[in-house]
Amino acid sequence: MSAAAPSADLLVRDAELVATLDDQRRELAGGWVAVTDGFVTAAGAAHEPPPPAARTISAAGCLVTPGLINTHHHIYQNLTRAHRPATNASLFGWLTTLYPLWSRLDEEAAFVSAWIGLAELALGGCTTSTDHLYVHPRGGGDLISAEITAARELGVRFHPTRGSMSLSEKDGGLPPDSVVQDDDEILADSERLVGLHHDPNPGAMVRIALAPCSPFSVTAELMARTAELAERLDVRLHTHLAEDPDEDTYAAEHLGKRTIEHFFDVGWGTDRTWVAHCIYPNPAEIDRLGAAGVGVAHCPSSNMMIGGGGIAPVKQFRAAGVPVGLGCDGSASTDSASLWMEARNCLLLGRMKEGPAAWSARDALEVATLGGAACLGRTGELGTLAVGAVGDLVAWPLEGVAFAGAITDPIEAWLRCGPVTARHTVIAGRTVVENGLLVSPRVEELIGWHRRVAARIQAPLS
Repeated sequence: MSAAAPSADLLVRDAELVATLDDQRRELAGGWVAVTDGFVTAAGAAHEPPPPAARTISAAGCLVTPGLINTHHHIYQNLTRAHRPATNASLFGWLTTLYPLWSRLDEEAAFVSAWIGLAELALGGCTTSTDHLYVHPRGGGDLISAEITAARELGVRFHPTRGSMSLSEKDGGLPPDSVVQDDDEILADSERLVGLHHDPNPGAMVRIALAPCSPFSVTAELMARTAELAERLDVRLHTHLAEDPDEDTYAAEHLGKRTIEHFFDVGWGTDRTWVAHCIYPNPAEIDRLGAAGVGVAHCPSSNMMIGGGGIAPVKQFRAAGVPVGLGCDGSASTDSASLWMEARNCLLLGRMKEGPAAWSARDALEVATLGGAACLGRTGELGTLAVGAVGDLVAWPLEGVAFAGAITDPIEAWLRCGPVTARHTVIAGRTVVENGLLVSPRVEELIGWHRRVAARIQAPLS
């Protein structure tokens, strides 16, 4: 870096290592990152003089990485964490147990669950999160806008998806009638939300995607019309796919084909699409997904908890050209929201499935950053500390008893030791977590509020 670099708004300096995840995969010992107007303007190693800055944060003893990206979540589910009747159920049994409780969602519940959920993610080094909110009870209000209000207050980059279900129990689906909507209502509200909130510009803090819950919870017509609407509005598509063995049994009985075949038949095989889980594709389907550019949100913790025992073929996906990011999935299945944990479990499951030479901590870090950016259609903008990318970064402390002896490779130490939470989480150049604490003064207030709403949601059914 030149000593004549212009002044920055924020300088994060003195890191043990900065992992830039840029095209050269530079790792900068003693490094620093400068951010101005919400974007990275420079990065350098210890021997390169940093620019002057209006504000400086010390990352001494820390690994600095791009902010982690959560590509699949159901944030509202933190209102029913570890709910006893559902804890040992299969996926379909878990859903049918919890759907009646989730039918009580309203704007208040959406706001407080999003605030707490995004705060939890920020503490764990997540700077961008999606959310798949597909339960829209009658009379519940504008749940997506309530979530966005929470994200804006916290300062977290947010990609909510307008989820939907149109097949209820009476139609052969799983959810109760009270949480499904008809196709025209879903599509009209989807278009309204895109017009109200979606920002297509570089550095956008809010983008909307369209997300029917799964190929077996909506009609084939809604899947096809949603794909057409996404094309017209130029927004992304998201759904669950190949998550559980029961899914293909259901699909064979009701659709006469595997769900991935159905997925392509209704027009979803496009590079504007990313799907959640995708544990059970066959080799031909992996190649087909890769050729189409369909991304996958790998949810290792949730898959281990309720996913039928399968391990997603992540190495095969990446070899086939499938973009792979990480997802926490719902906080009633995992039941936590830590992208660090997902990255570690991605590493462990990958090594368990493919052998110890198949996965490194750097591979898992790439999935958590660059892979997530690709799933969200923001390659080059998110998931890297290259000049021109958004100023989203995390300083991870690598100190204390847990890291004693880990002196040769900070990136491997980051996932092999720990657990680790963020010392500093910076989003668009603004500090959301500082010295391990949320900057917001409302944390205790929102925890109390959330507890009251959770009690209401989980009250015994009459």
